[in-house]
Amino acid sequence: MSTSSRKLDHIRICLDQKVDTGDRPLEDIVLLHKALPEIDEEDIDTSCRFLGKELAAPLMICAMTGGHPATKEINLRLGQAASEMGIAIGVGSQRAALEDRKLEETFSVVRDAAPDVPVIGNIGAVQLKRSGPEILQRLAEMIDADAIAIHLNFLQESIQPEGDRDGAGILEAIKSAARGPVPIIVKETGAGISGEVARDLISAGVKMIDVSGTGGLSWAGVEAFRAAETADEDLQEMGRLMECWGIPTPVSILECRSAGAFVISSGGVRSGLDVARSLALGASLAGASLPFLRPATEGRDAVVRTVRSYIRVLRTSMFLTGSKDLTRLGRVPLVVLGRTREWLEARGFDMNAFSVYRELSR
Repeated sequence: MSTSSRKLDHIRICLDQKVDTGDRPLEDIVLLHKALPEIDEEDIDTSCRFLGKELAAPLMICAMTGGHPATKEINLRLGQAASEMGIAIGVGSQRAALEDRKLEETFSVVRDAAPDVPVIGNIGAVQLKRSGPEILQRLAEMIDADAIAIHLNFLQESIQPEGDRDGAGILEAIKSAARGPVPIIVKETGAGISGEVARDLISAGVKMIDVSGTGGLSWAGVEAFRAAETADEDLQEMGRLMECWGIPTPVSILECRSAGAFVISSGGVRSGLDVARSLALGASLAGASLPFLRPATEGRDAVVRTVRSYIRVLRTSMFLTGSKDLTRLGRVPLVVLGRTREWLEARGFDMNAFSVYRELSR
């Protein structure tokens, strides 16, 4: 199957099937309510800077699609909404456009619609290794990108019938890319990034990591649906078995932040409250893809409404914790509950450090 056709399969399955894991580790993070906020809600500032550009809120529409003619309108609407709301946006893997230049406009339409916000390109780590670091310049020029995300999706590749399981030499390829002129973000695709891997990436010159942990869309689950359609029972069974494999998003945020990375939180970010939880844990930005997909099939206004809802709940969370700006949100006391607490304790984090006023190095 061609890369282009596979992209359409992914969109169809994400729209028609239940592909969220159902697990919500970010709900284990409780922001301590402040009954006396001592701020005027109207004075709350959600703005920040990312890749040298001003954002109205620390939010990103994460890598989603592109690479098939039918996806152009979706990317157009996503770009229009990102521009109107002043948030960042990423595109899906540009591999299909490298294989067929006629598909470039399914990605470049995002920059056309969003000239003033950060736009993030996308390529798989395996494709980077095979093409060399110079491919990043071509990808960036294709969409006038502010950075390129290099995605790690070896869980998905392990279930995908066409999957590429050659994971050798990836770190060296990323190291070469980090030395180049195009800013890079290393991102997972739903299985999270550990502190050990984050430290390897930092040592290789990577500064920005999108954790994309468990708790949201499961690409193993998506590929299990694809396997069922081709009656591949072995891959279907493996996809179901592995659909919750990985590191929970809040754990991955803390591990990557502790390694010194600029952290983007994704993987189960389903509301502005999840954005607030992510930033309180140490992320600088939060993003989502699946919650914006269906609205994008309806129209730009539907995407705008979804983004507006995220920002409204983020502001309310900041008000109820007495956080006038994002720096103060990063210091609010937290209570960590449930399986996330067990994860963090097992990984050596001191839970008492989160329950008092905190000064996090940003």
